[in-house]
Amino acid sequence: MSNEILPRLIGRGVLSGALAGLVSGGFAFFVAEPVMDRAVELEGRRSEAADKAAGITPEAMEEMFTRSEQHLGLILATVGAGIAFGVLFSVMYWALFHRTAATRPWERSLGLAGAVFTGFWLLPFIRYPANPPGVGDPESLGSREYGWTASIAIGLITVFVAWRLATSLADRPKHVRQPAAVALVVVATALLFLLPDNTDPLPVPAGLLWDFRVLAAASSTILWTFLGAAFGYLGVRDARRSRTAPAATEVGV
Repeated sequence: MSNEILPRLIGRGVLSGALAGLVSGGFAFFVAEPVMDRAVELEGRRSEAADKAAGITPEAMEEMFTRSEQHLGLILATVGAGIAFGVLFSVMYWALFHRTAATRPWERSLGLAGAVFTGFWLLPFIRYPANPPGVGDPESLGSREYGWTASIAIGLITVFVAWRLATSLADRPKHVRQPAAVALVVVATALLFLLPDNTDPLPVPAGLLWDFRVLAAASSTILWTFLGAAFGYLGVRDARRSRTAPAATEVGV
């Protein structure tokens, strides 16, 4: 029976993820891309100045993709990423709640989306905030990827442990649960900041860097909020249909 639920959940996740990716991509297109364009322009000027200082004459080259084509690609990419996240979200939802998948789908969906957002994106972002394109030494790419991957692992493990802790201490008084939660946050933060620092220079104005990071946070928040909300809404609708179907059958009989 639980295996029959998984395909329906995946279909729900694909639809929810596509919608979330479209909304997040639209936000990025209309709000975040102007900031991205400024960052790309600054990077182009910086590269041109560096070439001139080194005595290198830049060759006239056409862009492989224009900025307009890149903007369209951004929306397609966010929709594709949303679908992929939706499928993974469906599998996690099934793994956690397959025995009672029709129970409290709205609350569970929003809670799971918040947990995944916190572990997969928010905690790593706190340690390694997003930087505009072109920022970062290519030689440090390996260490930066290691740090980012390790921060994701720590974030997801922290969320999982927090869930298990909340389950095991559900019947305990607040003076027991709250110190345990605080201790978990302290340990997770300490582990994150034991990871190596990103020492690459940030040759962009502070205001532009701040705007980029705020918009990156907003885009991710929109993606996971809409994914969780849409998945939960579809779950509520399916639960209502399953409750009314037997009644309709009885009336027909």
